[in-house]
Formats: sequence, C-alpha cells, structure tokens
Amino acid sequence: MKKSTQVSEKIPTANRQYKDTVFRMLFSEKENLLSLYNAVTGNHYQNAEALKIVTLENAIYMGMKNDLAFMLETNIYLYEHQSTINPNIPLRDLIYIGIEYQQFVNDKSLYLSKLQKIPTPKFMVFYNGTDAVDDRVELRLSEAYEHLAGEPDLELKVLMLNVNEGHNKDLMEQCQTLKEYAIYVARVRKYASALNLNDAVERAITECIKEGILVDFLRKNRSEVKMVSILEYDKEWEEKKLRKAEYEAGKEEGKNEGIEIGREEAMAEMIHNMIKSGFPIEKIIDATGKTLSEIEQYL
Repeated sequence: MKKSTQVSEKIPTANRQYKDTVFRMLFSEKENLLSLYNAVTGNHYQNAEALKIVTLENAIYMGMKNDLAFMLETNIYLYEHQSTINPNIPLRDLIYIGIEYQQFVNDKSLYLSKLQKIPTPKFMVFYNGTDAVDDRVELRLSEAYEHLAGEPDLELKVLMLNVNEGHNKDLMEQCQTLKEYAIYVARVRKYASALNLNDAVERAITECIKEGILVDFLRKNRSEVKMVSILEYDKEWEEKKLRKAEYEAGKEEGKNEGIEIGREEAMAEMIHNMIKSGFPIEKIIDATGKTLSEIEQYL
C-alpha cells in the first residue's frame, strides 16, 4: 500500500477522543444556537451573548460527552445530536448533569441551613438517523429501572426530536439553520448511496453552497465539514453494524466474540473508506486512535 501523505486540500486533525459532528460545529455558533433555542421553546430572545456555554470538554471519560450545554437565565440546557437510537441517553444525561451541578456548587457549602438553588435542567436530543422515529419521543430514566413499583423516586425525561428532512416541519420553519442542516444531511446520504463517500460529501457541499444552503458556514469550514461528514457517516454505519452483530451474537453462546467481530469489521470498513477517500495515513491514525501497524493489519 502506498502511504500518501498529501491530499488536494488540507484536512484538519480530528480529536481522537471526541469526534466532532457537523451539528455541533454548526450550533456551537451562538447565533445559530439561540435560533435553535427559540424555535424549540417558542421564545424570542435576540441577544446571543446572553447564552453561557457550559459544555464540559473534559468529560469524555466513560463516554459522558455532550454536544452542547448552555445556560440562559436560570435554566441549563443539554442538547445532543444522535444518528443512531440510544435508549441510555437519560442515564448518560443524569451522570452529565451531576458533573455540571458539581462544578456549579464547587465553592459553596451544601451543609448550611439555607437552600442552595441550582439551574433547572432541560434535556433534548436531535435525532437524524435512518431508523423510523416519530417527530417527538420522550425518553425516561425510569424505563431502565428493574422491577419498578409505583412512581419512581428519581426521574429524568429527555425529549427526542426527529430533525430529518420532512419531519417537525413547524420547528424547521422556525429555525432556518436547522432546516438547512437537515437538507445537507439528506444530500450526503442520497449521494453516498451511489458515489464513494468522499465524492458524495464534496457534491453535497458544492450543491448546497450553489443553492444558498448553509452558505457562510460551508464556505468558512469547507475542509473540516468534509472530514467530519465522512467520519460521521462511517461512524453511523459502524454503530449500525455493531448493533446487528450484538443482536446476532445474543442468539449464540459466543456473544462476546460475535460483538468483537462486528466491531472489528466495522472499523476495517471505516479505514478502507478513508483510504479510498484520499486521507493520508497520519490522519487515519489520528481519527481512529489506531497505530500504523494496527491499520496495516486491518488493510
């Protein structure tokens, strides 16, 4: 295998601990995030600087990452993007909000007689996977409890919104950026079914710019969006294959072995796709967390 070290355009380095998403890149910009917040809540805030971003960038351990966390007035909002259905999001959000509250009261005493006030939490997931999902789905922590009797003493509710093109039309009309994001994702998936992933993403970006879809964002971040889109799409299919392997392995005695095989096959395909898309070997090492010898074994 020829180890190419150059491509036609500069590809930014991906954080091997936290794979960014186009959604997170797009809505990390305060103006876009405020527009999304207003659309979801029905509010009409105008000052984006009123948003205080509190996303925990160092909470990656145990998978406790969250795409966007912010405070506005006396509330704290946890927004997450998902391309695969995950019923464990309420439990993940419970752990995550615990870390947020720990930081919030870090310099305050919880042993005084005065009640310590904390921000009211709101949890939301923006889903754009390919599985059929209703426009609005409520996920509850109590669904994970074994042998629950009566009302749970501890509950956490997460609202999951389907943001695929054609869903939640009223919400999309209220947030033009979200609507255009859904169009972009649909274009990538459409072209990826007929073209190699690199060409599919390039075509989707070029068309969207020509048609006035996410123009400023795509022009400003074209190279990074291209890389992240390729990694996102591969990760989505990797997780689907892993779930299939888990299901099939669950019917056999060799459950753990079957799961590991599915994970390895998904990783191998992801590496092959990146090679075919022209990624230099050092970028593949950085994006996958694998060593050069491990990548050569996959190939």
